[in-house]
Amino acid sequence: MQTTFSFLIILFFTCSNVLGQDKKHHVVQYRIVAKDTIPYIEVSGVEIFDFRIFKTKRQAKRNSRLIRNVKAVYPWAKMAGAKLKEYEAILLETESKKEQHRIMKQVEKDIDDEYGGELRKLTISQGKILIKLIDRETGDTSFDLVQDFRGKFVAFFYQSFARIFGYNLKERYDPEGEDRNIEIIVRMIENGII
Repeated sequence: MQTTFSFLIILFFTCSNVLGQDKKHHVVQYRIVAKDTIPYIEVSGVEIFDFRIFKTKRQAKRNSRLIRNVKAVYPWAKMAGAKLKEYEAILLETESKKEQHRIMKQVEKDIDDEYGGELRKLTISQGKILIKLIDRETGDTSFDLVQDFRGKFVAFFYQSFARIFGYNLKERYDPEGEDRNIEIIVRMIENGII
């Protein structure tokens, strides 16, 4: 009986030490509302994406294709925006139009040599999305960019050639209207969701 009593006392003191509260304190901001102190914890924002629920398998398949296409061309659009900033800085340092024209011809050749093969593998749908995403990244249509860097005649030639294949270099990006789903997909990519 005495061993049982000793065992219970040891068990009681051991458990009381285990169940005791930590002496760590967490400092939390607070607000006083009507003489009441309320803890105030700031939580980072959460973006909610509004994808429609598709009624048919065809619509769901079309949306899956759009996601795949945007994911394929978005890195190209990001790269185009970065390259544009890089080349604008170079062109601002150049004083003569002739030198700027020579630099842009060399840039076009370099881009074609480095990325031309991969860009030619894009589908027509991916090309159209890329044109819109370039507008999103740079703030200028592809036509305006070509016109600024290569001149009006070259821009007209590229636009005429693009129209043959169903592209429109003057097309603007409309994140609130026609390109709403593309904008949602891009924001999901940027947030690491897809």
